[in-house]
Amino acid sequence: MNWSEWLSWFFSAENLKSIFFYNNDAPLIFTQFFFWAFFAVVLLFYSVVYKKPKLRNAYLFLVSLFFYYKTSGLFISILLFSTLSDYIIGKLIYSSSKKATKQIFVATSVMINLFVLCYFKYAYFFTDAYNSLFQTDVHVFNHFAQFTNNLAGTHFDVDSILLPVGISFYTFQTISYSVDIYREQIKPVNNIMDFGFYVSFFPQLVAGPIVRASEFIPQLYQKYSLTQYDFGLSLFWILKGLIKKVVIGDYIAVNFIDRIFDAPTMYTGFENLMALYGYSLQVYADFSGYTDIAIGIALLMGFTLPTNFNSPYKAKNVGEFWKRWHMSLSTWLRDYLYIPLGGNRGGSIGTWISALVIGGFIVLLSGKMIVLYIFIWLIICLVFLAVWIKKFRAWLTTNINLLITMLLGGLWHGASWQFVIWGGLNGLGLMVYKLWRKISPYEKYNNWLAVSFKVFITLNFITLTRIWFRAESMETTEQIIHQIGNNFSAGLIPDILVSYSNVFIVMLIGYIIHWLPVKTKDWYRETFIKLPVAVKIGIAVVAVFGVYQAMSSELQAFIYFQF
Repeated sequence: MNWSEWLSWFFSAENLKSIFFYNNDAPLIFTQFFFWAFFAVVLLFYSVVYKKPKLRNAYLFLVSLFFYYKTSGLFISILLFSTLSDYIIGKLIYSSSKKATKQIFVATSVMINLFVLCYFKYAYFFTDAYNSLFQTDVHVFNHFAQFTNNLAGTHFDVDSILLPVGISFYTFQTISYSVDIYREQIKPVNNIMDFGFYVSFFPQLVAGPIVRASEFIPQLYQKYSLTQYDFGLSLFWILKGLIKKVVIGDYIAVNFIDRIFDAPTMYTGFENLMALYGYSLQVYADFSGYTDIAIGIALLMGFTLPTNFNSPYKAKNVGEFWKRWHMSLSTWLRDYLYIPLGGNRGGSIGTWISALVIGGFIVLLSGKMIVLYIFIWLIICLVFLAVWIKKFRAWLTTNINLLITMLLGGLWHGASWQFVIWGGLNGLGLMVYKLWRKISPYEKYNNWLAVSFKVFITLNFITLTRIWFRAESMETTEQIIHQIGNNFSAGLIPDILVSYSNVFIVMLIGYIIHWLPVKTKDWYRETFIKLPVAVKIGIAVVAVFGVYQAMSSELQAFIYFQF
């Protein structure tokens, strides 16, 4: 093919459409060749503007909008609305002289963001709950789609509401911006392009990590810097993330885990149990793989994103696990929810409002008035016990906010019994551990045997709760538990191990790498970084070739895209 033929092919209407227009069947994700071509073009033009912060920020804002459009289509308008509204509100908070006025504006920001989030994330839930409670037949109507159709002449379906990719992540970021201004931790940005860049920075836009305004905005005005060490580190993060996602996460999902969860009763209890252990590894490899790639890409452009995972399956208890897992969300919930509610100091007005919100969700989930009566009776009993029993009151006031935070964390993932139970179990796990560590004869021991035992117990608890996180319905959850408890089929274990030998080997390798000592991981990371540039690039080429050889025929979207 000569140059004229190649240019003719490239500029054909079909190819231009695939490049510049959103395709619902092929959203843009990190594991696509198209993304890396897009990133190469971004870097090419970035090399021209990187020395001028204002121009650089505006450029990255525009390419981030294009990335989000290719990922989510016209939902880009929601992102722009959040950007514009919080930019204006941030200015109003900062310029207000009275504290009460500042509080009104920050409350407005929180309410607008949560309303948009709830509209897209919970519209079906509220509609179904309303129909169930009042025996009506109300249907969901997408006002956003109707507005877009009237404005742009499009033909979007007004009878369904789709969840915009990444809305939970950028909503939390814009909330943190308003709250941080109110707390006087940062000043509002003067240029809306700078703020838009903060909100929409494409590496972490659709699945985190959640970036605090106080951490990221100061970087907007720093000079670009990329040392040879930074280049090696960024390349290491990207390769590490791709291997985690494709070679480990996708492989065990496609060849084992998805099959089990699709039809649990077709497999033995042992296979169901191994699928749970596999899913714990998959969700870690998938999610941390995404954030590894995001961190590496951002570093190449001179920006530092927060670490989101710290070997969570090394945790010795549930509390430590949540300090190591999805750290940007855990710390966000701690600083913007748990502590404002009162932390471990006791309940507040916000505590009881949050409790009522959660109670309302649970009543609506059930669709039965009897659950409302049970909830009211439970509150009366708790209040009675708290008034008359001093020790119980002290325990309740120091733990209620913890349980509420975990329940709301569950509901953040979705409005279903599955996520309520998952969040509740983790909250109870934290509460039980706080009691256990006071009486445990093993808490003070940190030899290898004691640590191994603690890690084993924690991993199994977290893995058990993931039944509710992964299963599509309560029926599937019950089937998995039934198979493990009543159809374990121990005699078939040797045959199963042989049949799925490749999957189990990959799982074993994945867990072994995860449990390697920190010194070992530091050693091979630093060794890679110190290699000559040509050698690093050679390793990268070989690694990428291997990754795409291992890739399944259908690209697997990142798990946390759905949240």
